[in-house]
Amino acid sequence: MASKKTFYSCQQCGQRSAKWLGRCTACGEWNSFVEEREADPDARASLSGAAAGGPAAERAVALVEVDAERDAARLATGSGELDRVLGGGMVGGSAVLLGGDPGIGKSTLSLQLAGGAAAAGPVLYVAGEEAPAQVRLRAQRLGIDSPSILVLAATRTDAILAAMREHKPVLSIVDSIQTVHTQRVDSAPGSVTQVREAGAELVSAARELGMGLVLIGHVTKEGFIAGPRVLEHMVDTVLYFEGDKNHVFRILRAVKNRFGPGGEIGVFEMAADGLREVHNPSEAFAGAARKEAPGSVVTACVEGSRPLLVEVQALVAPSNPGCARRTTLGVDHGRVAMLAAVMEKRLGLALASHDIFVNTVGGVRIDDPGVDLAVIAALASSFVDRAQPVDLAVLGEVGLTGEVRAVSQARARVREAARLGFQRIVLPTASLTQAAESGDEIEVIGVESVEDAWEVLGR
Repeated sequence: MASKKTFYSCQQCGQRSAKWLGRCTACGEWNSFVEEREADPDARASLSGAAAGGPAAERAVALVEVDAERDAARLATGSGELDRVLGGGMVGGSAVLLGGDPGIGKSTLSLQLAGGAAAAGPVLYVAGEEAPAQVRLRAQRLGIDSPSILVLAATRTDAILAAMREHKPVLSIVDSIQTVHTQRVDSAPGSVTQVREAGAELVSAARELGMGLVLIGHVTKEGFIAGPRVLEHMVDTVLYFEGDKNHVFRILRAVKNRFGPGGEIGVFEMAADGLREVHNPSEAFAGAARKEAPGSVVTACVEGSRPLLVEVQALVAPSNPGCARRTTLGVDHGRVAMLAAVMEKRLGLALASHDIFVNTVGGVRIDDPGVDLAVIAALASSFVDRAQPVDLAVLGEVGLTGEVRAVSQARARVREAARLGFQRIVLPTASLTQAAESGDEIEVIGVESVEDAWEVLGR
């Protein structure tokens, strides 16, 4: 038998090279190349052929003749928030990649998912990092006691695949993919090649058996799932579990979803008995018991299909000359710096000589540009040391010239603010028509620029 071809692979991005390199030419990482061997092509071909259903499955058919009933059937997870993020539940034969910081609650969420799915059939929980006794202790703490949950302490793909074919579970959970290895690759578990090949085997088995598959992945210091990016392309759904371990709230965000809306979020609260669903996250993040204070402004953002009220807090304080700081939590750092420059240019506020701190309550991260005007309002409120009314909400996207642009789903944002008892809302003039369609009893104030907003919010 011919010897397998050796090559060098970057452990950060998967870039290959015929010789060792000190620095990766693709991602720029230093000392990331390790020697690996080529995977067995014959074994890969046989695996992919079996998963695809053989040559007969390669025949082209009319799209209208394709049976979509199998994909339409979804497995209920037992959690309304998780079902929302997945688009209605777990699709049979689909693969989900779940990532998050250590200790954020990935294993807890996965075990609760196993407890909810066990009502539909057997669930296989592959413990690659823990002993079965540890999984059992966590299940007791979470109140999960179902005989349909099977625990397998294994890291070899052949043992995992054998258990899947023997028990035919409706759902399999692998904790974690970085600990799983295949004997077809001569490299250490967790390497780029191992993660890619082991992931491909497990995803192919999920397609073949028509079961749901959840792969738990570690994250790097940059916040990305460790391993090759091709792993995210293999799976159908990529979920990130976000949140600050010092806060009780956790955000489950769908970065990619072939069977539902991308960008959808689910909100959970970490408690002693596991993760609890937060059915009214606006009340938690908007500070239901907050009082009037300089630098505090509530905004209405949209995450996925869900309108969400969030309290934005800002602190502006004089700094030492030439040493002004810009610190942000929950909002983009570069965008806050841009908004501060717009305020200095258009409103004449001397922020260059001040430290700026911006934070979102509850540890939620906001990517919606519709919160720009709220950040400006919070910064201005702190700068002049004047509080805004607690019944006022502010939203709008701000451009470099100081114009306030229209926001998406304005009607849903206004309706959410009215539902929580807000009496006034400042938003772009271009969104007034949509806002009026909400039919809620709330005063809507339109502005076209940051100067207009400054006049409305008061000097």
